[in-house]
Amino acid sequence: MVEHTLVVKNARIRGRPLDKKYTIVVDGDRITSIKEDANLHGETEIDAQGRLVLPPFFNMHFHLDSVLTLGDPRFNESGTLWEGIEIWAERKKKLTVEEMLARVEKAVKWMAAYGTLWVRTHADTTEKTLTTVKGLVKAREEFKDIINIQVTGFPQDGILTEPENLELLEKAIELGADNVGMIPHNEYTRFDGARSVELAFDLAVKYNKDIDGHVDETDDPWSRNFEVVVRETIRRGWQGRVAAGHVTASHSWDPVYRNRIFGIAAKAGVSIVPNPLINIHLQGRFDNYPKRRGMAPIKLALEKGVNVALGHDCIMDPWYPLGVGDMLQVLFMAVHVDQMMGYSELQKSLDLITINGAKIWHILDDYGIEEGKKANLLVLRGKTELDALRLMGPPLYVVKEGKLIADNTGGESRILFRGKWEKLDFSQIQE
Repeated sequence: MVEHTLVVKNARIRGRPLDKKYTIVVDGDRITSIKEDANLHGETEIDAQGRLVLPPFFNMHFHLDSVLTLGDPRFNESGTLWEGIEIWAERKKKLTVEEMLARVEKAVKWMAAYGTLWVRTHADTTEKTLTTVKGLVKAREEFKDIINIQVTGFPQDGILTEPENLELLEKAIELGADNVGMIPHNEYTRFDGARSVELAFDLAVKYNKDIDGHVDETDDPWSRNFEVVVRETIRRGWQGRVAAGHVTASHSWDPVYRNRIFGIAAKAGVSIVPNPLINIHLQGRFDNYPKRRGMAPIKLALEKGVNVALGHDCIMDPWYPLGVGDMLQVLFMAVHVDQMMGYSELQKSLDLITINGAKIWHILDDYGIEEGKKANLLVLRGKTELDALRLMGPPLYVVKEGKLIADNTGGESRILFRGKWEKLDFSQIQE
């Protein structure tokens, strides 16, 4: 007899004693009970076989507008940020909503199959037709059954570098972008950088939006726009509503300054979002040897009380030629680069792609494997947090709001999309 919508049996649950196994019961889109060794039945039943269950992943910094454009119109042979920008400037001239949605569909299916159910994407608002914004706002609706998307209006070339860029950024908000972006280190001068931060906050206050900027994505130790972001957050009363992406310059800052500004950032409730895969790849390009690590110091930021979440940034585009959307790959790079390899650090590190993202998304009260909360969960391949990082790969099962949407058992990956199960192909060349 079917009693419940979904029952997950023999589950180890992150945050609970791992020597015990639980039955997770879902009715509708909510977890209604968690019991030890309960013999219950559901419309859908999953035997976790002692594997770890945890809430799904957040990808808190990404560019869906450029995803899967690798090699179009040409490949980035130098592997640098600057050649990537040149290629994108050419590619974005032929963007259409239709072709972008086709690429986004493939990418978000990959992400969902790998356990990511929340992605914050940046839409290039210096693409003057705003096709990026229109397409990604549409994607937010079209793919909501398998993934939750937030769109940030992102002035890729700067707010003050062209007369119309501020107007385009505001138009993006009017078209439905969820957050206000900025890129102060890309303005012509440090004075323009500071002014661009103020203008972004003006828009955020006007439209009651959160802010998510690319901030100090450089090796320059004198790039210190982050402090302006922190100051404006406090001055505008925007605590808990601001995220600063990359902040790679912080790895080159004077230690005394870094220590001080991270402490103030914690007070302001400003989150930082490193992107380990692409930061370690694009930064340090002016260095010979030794090369700087090119990533914000996550461990120090956490010690100072700063909320830190991670982003994948790119998949197979002008800046990053690899990736399948696996946030465990991102985390794997982070713990190595920042030497977060103590046993307790490794266990805690999963927060960087789970609850810390939920804080930025403002859904922490309804996120997690607890009775009464939304039934979003993953059944991983391993039995512990350490297993999760050692084994990586897609989860065995992905559940979104009480519905099984991805199944990675049986030697293949399948996703439920628009009511039909389909097999996924992660190859570069699609047959």
